[in-house]
Amino acid sequence: MTTITHPPLTASSLELVDRAHDSLVEALTAGVPGERYVAAHLAALRAAAAVLAVRGRPTRRGRPRSVWEVLPSVAPELGEWATFFDAGAPRRAAVEAGRDDVVGRREADDLLRDAETFLRIVESTIGVPHPVPSTGALPLPT
Repeated sequence: MTTITHPPLTASSLELVDRAHDSLVEALTAGVPGERYVAAHLAALRAAAAVLAVRGRPTRRGRPRSVWEVLPSVAPELGEWATFFDAGAPRRAAVEAGRDDVVGRREADDLLRDAETFLRIVESTIGVPHPVPSTGALPLPT
């Protein structure tokens, strides 16, 4: 029988997971698509930061790099997720800058579901002992 071992969880990683959950709840209750999109993207960002808090950050000189650029080097299994969420960062920035025409309801709902899935994967990846149950509040698209 194979036992999966994880690096020890840190207080900061658990705090980031909790904050990611809070962001998902914020996204779920957001009244407009842009707010939902931003909160969902921040949930994913916090989840990714939790992975870095557990596995460490590679040391590399040069320009500062985003979490999405660093994540694949410490968690290659999350590389596709990093690419996906990195692609959404300009939209999040546009919404935060006041543009309400860049995200529709469907896109915001899809990102919320994706962020929730990503958080579940992160919890499993870093070995969170008792993950918070899924909200399951948004139905899958038909």
